[in-house]
Amino acid sequence: MPEPLVRQDQAHFFASLDEDVLAAVDAVDETEAPASMWQDAWRNLRARPLFWVSAAIILLVVVVAIFPKLFTSVDPNYCELQNSLKRPASGHPFGFDFQGCDIYARTIYGARASVAVGVLTTILVTILGAVIGAIAGFYAGWFDALLSRVTDIFFAIPFVLAAVLVMAMFRAHRNIFTVVLVLGIFGWPQIARITRGAVMSVKNADFITAAKALGASRPAALVRHVMPNSLAPIIVTATVSLGTFIVAEATLSFLGLGLPPSVVSWGADVAKAQQQLRSYPGILFYPAGALALTVLGFIMMGDAVRDALDPKARKR
Repeated sequence: MPEPLVRQDQAHFFASLDEDVLAAVDAVDETEAPASMWQDAWRNLRARPLFWVSAAIILLVVVVAIFPKLFTSVDPNYCELQNSLKRPASGHPFGFDFQGCDIYARTIYGARASVAVGVLTTILVTILGAVIGAIAGFYAGWFDALLSRVTDIFFAIPFVLAAVLVMAMFRAHRNIFTVVLVLGIFGWPQIARITRGAVMSVKNADFITAAKALGASRPAALVRHVMPNSLAPIIVTATVSLGTFIVAEATLSFLGLGLPPSVVSWGADVAKAQQQLRSYPGILFYPAGALALTVLGFIMMGDAVRDALDPKARKR
C-alpha cells in the first residue's frame, strides 16, 4: 500500500478514536456523580410521610417556644381567683385553672422551658458522650478500659433518680441551667457507647489507613476522617434523646424539683391539675397533651432519621 494512503488511514483512525474519547468524556460529564450517604439519606427522608409529620410537629413546637406572643397575648402568670375553674370562653379557649390562670397561655408558654431544657441538654450530652466515646474507641488500650468503666458506673445509676437526688440538694438554686447541667451529667453514657462502637467500626477502614500513611496524625485522623463517618448513629441517638430529656424535665417539675414556680412548665401544671382531675379533666389534658405531642414528634423524627441512615433498614 502506498505510504500516503497508509498515513490517510492512520489519520482517519485517530480522528475516529478522538471522537469516541470525546463522546465518552461527555457521557461521563453528563452522568450524575454517585450520591453521598447524606444525599441518599435526604432522598430517603423526603419519601417518608413519617418525616414530614414529625418535622411539622417539631417546627410548630419550636415556633411556639420562640414566639409565644404570636399565639396568645395573655400573661401566663396573671391569675384571678374569680376565674377559678371557669370553662372556655372567648379569648380563653382552654378555660382557667384552679388559681384562675389562663390554661391556653400557660400551655403555650410551657413549650419555651421544655424545648430550652431539651435542646441544651442534648447539646451538652452529645458533646460529652461523643468526646468520651471517640477517645475510648479510637485509642483503645488503657484509655478504652478506663473510660468504659467510668461509663459503666454512670450507666448503673438510675437517670431520673439521680437527677431527683441532686436537684433536691440544690433546691434553692433551681433554674434552667441547673436542670440542664444535672441531666447532662447523668445522660451522656448512652451516646458515649454509641460513639465508641461507631468509631471502632470505622477506625480500621482503608481510607483511615491511607490518611495515616500520608502523614496525618492520630488526632487529625480522628477529627477529620473518623468522626465525620461516625455521625449517623450519634445524630439518631441525640434526636430520640431530646424527647427523653423533655420528659425528664417535666418529671422533675412534676415532683416539685425541677424549674422554679416562676417558670411556666408543663410538668408543674400537670402536678397542679391532679387535684381537679375529676371536676375539670381539661386542666390536666392540655399541658399533658402538649408534652406528649412534643415528645412524639422527636421520637418519630428519630425513627425516620434512623431508617434513612441505616443501610440495612433501607434494604428492608
